[in-house]
This record gives sequence, structure tokens and C-alpha cells, in this order.
Amino acid sequence: MLNYTQIIITLFLSFFIVALIGPVMIPFLKKIKAGQSIREEGPESHLAKAGTPTIGGIIIILGTIIAALIVGGSSKEMWILVFSLTVFGAIGFIDDFIKVVLKRNLGLRAYQKIIMQFLAALLVVLFHLQTSGSTHILVPFIKESTQISGLIIPEYLDLGAFYIPFMIFVIIGTVNSVNLTDGLDGLASGVSAVVAIFFALFATSLGFTSAGIFSGAIAGACLGFLLFNANPAKVFMGDTGSLALGGGIVAVALLTESVLLIPIVGGVFFLESLSVIIQVVSFKLTGRRVFKMSPIHHHFEMIGWKETKVVTVFWSVTTVLAVFAVFIIR
Repeated sequence: MLNYTQIIITLFLSFFIVALIGPVMIPFLKKIKAGQSIREEGPESHLAKAGTPTIGGIIIILGTIIAALIVGGSSKEMWILVFSLTVFGAIGFIDDFIKVVLKRNLGLRAYQKIIMQFLAALLVVLFHLQTSGSTHILVPFIKESTQISGLIIPEYLDLGAFYIPFMIFVIIGTVNSVNLTDGLDGLASGVSAVVAIFFALFATSLGFTSAGIFSGAIAGACLGFLLFNANPAKVFMGDTGSLALGGGIVAVALLTESVLLIPIVGGVFFLESLSVIIQVVSFKLTGRRVFKMSPIHHHFEMIGWKETKVVTVFWSVTTVLAVFAVFIIR
């Protein structure tokens, strides 16, 4: 029996937890001078944001975990989800702390981040395999077994020995895609809320109760965070929040065997990463840039869109993609 009531309760609970924690945490972040530094080569309108408290992702993490455990209780599946959210949030926190508190602008070096993310992703996948033992993933657009060009494509594909490396790639890719999306007031939190709501409904419809409740908690925490993060932002989530959200969302997709839905419902995340890849490859090969600035949300700013317009359009696109994903799985 579907129990969407639990999702609604969890969503509102995490929303109110974040709404209560925010007014306490933000002054504390100001006190320790955890202010954001702004890139000089970025849009000029962003220079006014210098000094805005960051590391606000701690608020999202606390709201999500507390609400999920209160409503969903303790289970192996729930602890995998909590672990993924927390371990990636911890990596982001270390990076943020070095940059904004210790005032070392570079933060963690690229290779340090990748190594830490690789180990975290490996642990998440191994914990999942120990619990479920499943190496299957849902193939979008396929209902039951379908023959395409002579090949039989199953609804659920068994990756076998390729499961672990594939999932590590997906986890790291998703986590960093959410991180790249966090560049405008309310952008990452709003898009993540829509994606989390989709996965909450999807997971519950398949009977993955813990994953559904956890997704609801993420959605509520993101919506609560928007009270402080919507333009003009009073606090930024930082890498602490963006990496945590990526870790939480991809863990839900992992447990529900639906990671191939992430590029669809999370198309904005995918587009942000793709724009950076295209920009780097184009510049290295031709010396020219495809976009005025990447990730792509900055490109739209540079061509004259207001920040609020970019955010609203990206939220709307994500909502349309989520509805499209619903029709796919139905």
C-alpha cells in the first residue's frame, strides 16, 4: 500500500527544522567569519555577495537527517542514505572550512577531492551491495523486454562485474554536477527540491519506503533553506550543502535502481556539467570559448538575464523534466 502521507509529514518536518535552525546558524557563521569570496572574473552583480555566510549546507544536512530518522526510523537502507549524504557533506565541509575559515582560497586540491569522493562512493556502493546484493538498474523507456535492432533490451539491466565502477562514476558525476549548479541564489536548492520530490514519489510507488521518506526529507530541507537562500541570499550552502545533496539524491537513485533517471529528471545538473566540459575542451582544442562563461547559468547572466530569471527558468525546466520522467516510468 502506498504511503505518501509519510512523505508529506517528513517534508514538512524537515522544512520546519531548517526554518528553526537557520536563524541560529546564520549569525554563528557570521561570527566565525565564514564569508564567501567572489571570483573577480565572474558576473559583476555577484561582487555585492562577498562576505555572505557560507557552509549553510550544515542546516540542510541536519534537517534532512533528523526528519528522516524521526519518520522513517532506523534501517540498513536508511543508514546507507544518511551515510552518503553525510560523507559527501563532510568532504564539502572540509573544503569550505579551508577556504572561508582558514582563508586558504584553493581549499582542497582537485586530486584530494577526487580521491576522497572515490573512496566515499566506493563505500556507498559496497554498503548497498552488502544490503541488497542487486546489480540491476532500471532502463528508461523500456517496458518489460523490448527488441531493438535485433537486441533484447530488458526493463532491468544486470551490470554484473561492471556495476561497481559504473556506480562510482555515476555517484561522483552526480555529486559534482550538483556542486556546479550551486552558483546562483536558490538555484541548487530549488532544483534539488524538485528532483527530490520526484524520487520521493517514485521510490514510494515501488515500495522503497526508506528512500521515499529520505527524499521527502531532502525536499523539505531544500524548501526550508530557500527561506534564507532565495535572492537576495542571506546564506549560501557552500560545497557542504551541494556535495551533500548530490550524495543524498544519488544514493536514493542507487537504492531504487534508477540512476539512469538522474540525467532526465536532473537534466539541469547534467547540463551544468556538460557546459563546463564543452567549455574546457573547446578552449584547449581551439582556443575559443563556446559560452561566455560556464557553468551555463553564468552564460545566461552574461547575455543579460537577471539572476532571478535564470533561477526561475531552471526551476521550471526541472519541473517539466520531472513530469516527463513520470510519463516515462508509467
